Amino acid sequence: MREDNEKELPAAPEGRIVVPAGGLRLPASPRPPVINAWSLSLVGAVAVLVFLCAVWPDPYLDILAFVPGGLLITFEVTILSICCAVPLGLLTGLGRLSRSRVINLIASTYVEVIRGIPLLVQIFYIYYALAMFLQVSSLTSAVVAISFCYGAYMGEVFRAGIMAVPKGQNEASRSLGFNRFQTMIHVILPQALRTILPPVGNECIAMLKDTSLVSVMAMPDLMQHGRSFAAKTYLYFETYTVIALIYLIITLLLSKAVNLMESRLDYYEKRK
Repeated sequence: MREDNEKELPAAPEGRIVVPAGGLRLPASPRPPVINAWSLSLVGAVAVLVFLCAVWPDPYLDILAFVPGGLLITFEVTILSICCAVPLGLLTGLGRLSRSRVINLIASTYVEVIRGIPLLVQIFYIYYALAMFLQVSSLTSAVVAISFCYGAYMGEVFRAGIMAVPKGQNEASRSLGFNRFQTMIHVILPQALRTILPPVGNECIAMLKDTSLVSVMAMPDLMQHGRSFAAKTYLYFETYTVIALIYLIITLLLSKAVNLMESRLDYYEKRK
């Protein structure tokens, strides 16, 4: 029996791991394809943009030089909205899971009302409603509207992620002497992060795209710059083609960043 085990093992086929007798043969980690949907979309968008600017510099190169002036405003609104929407979503998700009937009712009502009103209507409403009581800038109104809107959606994401954690984790933590707050912070939320991260990343990407709606308040964002250029030159097709490609490139880069965060999180979980 020992002689059989000491025989030379056959060569492992590609993509497989062969271990000594008595062990398991496990598939190796699949190699990521060189060409996938993300790389094809990014290369295609960049190639089309470069091609248009090289073949028809007038007007595409002029549009490309004029439109990105609003990128800073777009990123500013997006970053500020994310910083407000994520904590609001966490509080909303915890409120939806609260044992207090009053807190649960407030959080649930907030989610139902916000999800039933389009974001564009919310932007108009908050912009004009705040103007009746306070003198606020269009930037503040845009951040408040987008944060309140996406806070409701992220609240459902956080609630679902927390509920996905097995109940035994909560019971084990409480048996060790942790209170409810410590259990949530040190046990439940770290485990729910793996489930929460992908949808939260998708909501942040959607938030970036929805910042184009703030152009209705005459904010000089990317979309407003494009509308101004098209109104002056009447080149609507060419202008919105460039804007669409710029939004596509930005969202593809953000989606890649989210995927890298997920991969890094998986790596740390496997090392534990």
